[in-house]
Amino acid sequence: MTDDILLPYQKRWIEDASEVKVWEKSRRIGASYVEALASVLEASKSKEAGGQSTYYLSYSKEMTQQFARDCAFWAKHINAAASEVEEVAIKDEDKDITVYRIRFASGYEIWCLPSVARSLRSKQGRVIIDEAAFVEDLGELLKAAMALLMWGGCVRILSTHNGDDNPFNELIKEIRDGKKKYSLHTTTIDDALGEGLFQRICQVKKERWAPEIEAEWKSTLLGQYGDAADEELFCIPVRAGTRYFPSVLLEAVSDPSVKVIRKTCDDTFTFAKKEARVKEFEKWLKHEVRDILKSKTGPVYLGEDFARSGDLTCIFLDELLPAGKLLTFCVIELRNVPFDQQWQTILYLMETLPNFAGGAFDSRGNGQMIAEYAAQEWPGYVHQVMISAGWYAENFPKLKGRMEDGKTSIPDDVFIREDFRVVGLKAGVPRVLERSGGPRERRHGDGAIAKLMVTFAALEDEDQGYHEYNYEPVATGNRFRKG
Repeated sequence: MTDDILLPYQKRWIEDASEVKVWEKSRRIGASYVEALASVLEASKSKEAGGQSTYYLSYSKEMTQQFARDCAFWAKHINAAASEVEEVAIKDEDKDITVYRIRFASGYEIWCLPSVARSLRSKQGRVIIDEAAFVEDLGELLKAAMALLMWGGCVRILSTHNGDDNPFNELIKEIRDGKKKYSLHTTTIDDALGEGLFQRICQVKKERWAPEIEAEWKSTLLGQYGDAADEELFCIPVRAGTRYFPSVLLEAVSDPSVKVIRKTCDDTFTFAKKEARVKEFEKWLKHEVRDILKSKTGPVYLGEDFARSGDLTCIFLDELLPAGKLLTFCVIELRNVPFDQQWQTILYLMETLPNFAGGAFDSRGNGQMIAEYAAQEWPGYVHQVMISAGWYAENFPKLKGRMEDGKTSIPDDVFIREDFRVVGLKAGVPRVLERSGGPRERRHGDGAIAKLMVTFAALEDEDQGYHEYNYEPVATGNRFRKG
């Protein structure tokens, strides 16, 4: 029924009935798509025919939504009796989260869940871990998934690589060394093209295929991925510690017109009278910052990486422009500045901007105080971010992607560019790996984190912001209406 749709490497995957199978793959080859078909086929079987429910886990809400849509497509394509995709709110520790479910007439279901081990408690059936190299704790997730094998379940693990010291790559090594008796599939972009991927793309888009057109498409694809092509397309994990932001990319997005304003306080300033501290910062802000803020009429987002002593607080201010461009126009750095004056600075920025649209604040440790003050002052506009490996894994690629697309910028500043250069891969996750600067200007990737914060704030607003809606008025009895 589906032989005319699946490509050879997809058929090999779906026909492999191994209890545990792993797919190291290139991006854009339809791996999750074919696993959605497998899930629908299994969920539509009766109990007597060996049907099972499926539990799909990924690190990204967008991926779970797409997988649910793919399952709905396949259910309709093969005429499986199934419900529409349902959004279900479930309690996860101290908050509600949205998951997705499709129910089948067989009584089995497909669930799309967050990638945490507790998602699999009391479950039985098939487990899919998609983009396994990017989940926060693959080891714990695998332990929870393998427990489902006891009662006849199975586990499917799919991913592109994310660093050679990532747990996913360690799992691949164990399979190749014979330590894990799992089935391993490997599909590079060349493998997929050799088995008809681009021909299928042309067929779906109703466009002409020719070898030279395919060669041009591949060349464009390699150009889009740049330095990341080996890992993203050819299943070659990047060496640990490799710089995440290539120098050529940083140079391409550096804007010399961006103002960088720095303020340093000596130790005695902390114990000066409050009135004197407030007056000094008020004068400095009016002289250095006010006119820059007043000149921006578009939506402006703020991102802050906090430090009290040693490192510095870095604040990025980005304006949202047409075509989704988010361009930095000002960066403020505060070194050895008391808490009161850091809050004075943040409050001044938020109140002076003609169109403050939102912000994200580093809420770890002492930074939590400033973040909380900001959230209280501007409820609904401020994200208090507890940075984690999972948060880095999800958000650094979004920032890098916007840089590669020319949709954002950074100052043409040697110190801030160095903040980006010390971001590298550790266990497959981009993060700040080392310090930079001398004893008096010590830095710890502060500018890169502040830029990441402001990008996060803008993208969250884009995802959850205002949406127009229509309505039809309904005439009802109204005892206050006259005539």
